[in-house]
Amino acid sequence: MTIAFLGIGIFALSMLGGLAPRVVAGRLSEDRLHDVTGVASGLLLASALLVVIPEGFDVAAEAAEVGQAFTNRPVFLGGAVLVGFIVMLILEGLGVAHAVHEEHHDHAEGHGHGHVHHPASTSVLAVGLSIHAAADGLAIGAAAAAGDTTFSLLVALAVLLHRVPAAFSLGVFTLHETERQGQVTASVAGFALATPIAMWLSYLLLDGASEQLIALTLLFSAGTFMYVATVDTLPEIHNPDMGRRSVMNVLLGAAVFAMVFVLVDAAGWLEHSHG
Repeated sequence: MTIAFLGIGIFALSMLGGLAPRVVAGRLSEDRLHDVTGVASGLLLASALLVVIPEGFDVAAEAAEVGQAFTNRPVFLGGAVLVGFIVMLILEGLGVAHAVHEEHHDHAEGHGHGHVHHPASTSVLAVGLSIHAAADGLAIGAAAAAGDTTFSLLVALAVLLHRVPAAFSLGVFTLHETERQGQVTASVAGFALATPIAMWLSYLLLDGASEQLIALTLLFSAGTFMYVATVDTLPEIHNPDMGRRSVMNVLLGAAVFAMVFVLVDAAGWLEHSHG
């Protein structure tokens, strides 16, 4: 029941974020959107390092104890994280873009001109974002299949807070590229559905599966989280005008998630055994 409500909540808020540019795009500055994205990336990065990776190694250790692990070598488990990162890198290299990045340069004529670096079409960006969103759903579904509600809620929280600004960026881009409202809504809806569908499918497939498989899925998902958090912020961090501010936003997001994690752990809500 919890995973059903999570899926509905993620879909609803993603739709809200994606359609919001119709109302507030003119009142939300580009710098403010970058701030929100940076904080959300920090949350996602902290989720990968504080929750998903430790949980993956923990599940793998339990799998070894009950004889479900065909290997429990750290290099093999760490390799699952690397594979998740590399898969996202390959997709980006093939043109399945994850995000829209805007850079502003001053021309010799003395005026500013915005260059938007993005895929060739709205559909390509929507597909790329949806694939990345599906990877987020895989992480939540695997965490739920591991048998711990608190961990899956923590992962879902980080994903949700990252999905909303990503959906907003997609909404801004589609409005910029087309005036057909139906196409805008369809692109946002596809993106909003990707995470819940992947979450529900992965939970159904992994529920009752070996703990080794669940562990590898969690670690693979952690690699995708780390890639997304990195690619979302590096363009801004490398920008001399906003690099320091972007770093502070990422650190803020990571610190907030770490604080929540410490409080949840201190309350004893993370004491669990996997089912």
